[in-house]
Amino acid sequence: MSGISTCLSVGESTEFTKTLSAEDIAAFAAISGDNDPVHTDAEYARGTAFGRIIAHGALVMGLPSATSAMMSKRSVERGAGGTPVSAGYDRIRFTRPVFAGDTLTARYTIESVDDVAGRTRAKIEVCNGQGETCLVATHILAWVAKC
Repeated sequence: MSGISTCLSVGESTEFTKTLSAEDIAAFAAISGDNDPVHTDAEYARGTAFGRIIAHGALVMGLPSATSAMMSKRSVERGAGGTPVSAGYDRIRFTRPVFAGDTLTARYTIESVDDVAGRTRAKIEVCNGQGETCLVATHILAWVAKC
């Protein structure tokens, strides 16, 4: 079996940093339809364990998409065979709440490369400005051969 070269190596990484605003959280609520009051109602959120509005987990999970795209671009620029696409996320865990004003850094690190299958697995971490981990997951990137 010849496989598809990913042109990536174990240990390679990318990072993306963004400060989430209250407008980002409100826009995500509008786009996703997730209008749970812990995300949209400041008065309600004050009475929760969080004390204020928290960002949607799926919004925070979107930041690693930028890092995956950066890794995909790197692969293509190096001449990888096929088209890299997300094959999914495993073991997603939200470990700390995220609030408006938090500056988050998503880190994407290749943990395994399988050029026969045309796949990589990467460790994902999203940390806040205090260095506290807010999200962890594993991402599978797959290279689809041209027909």
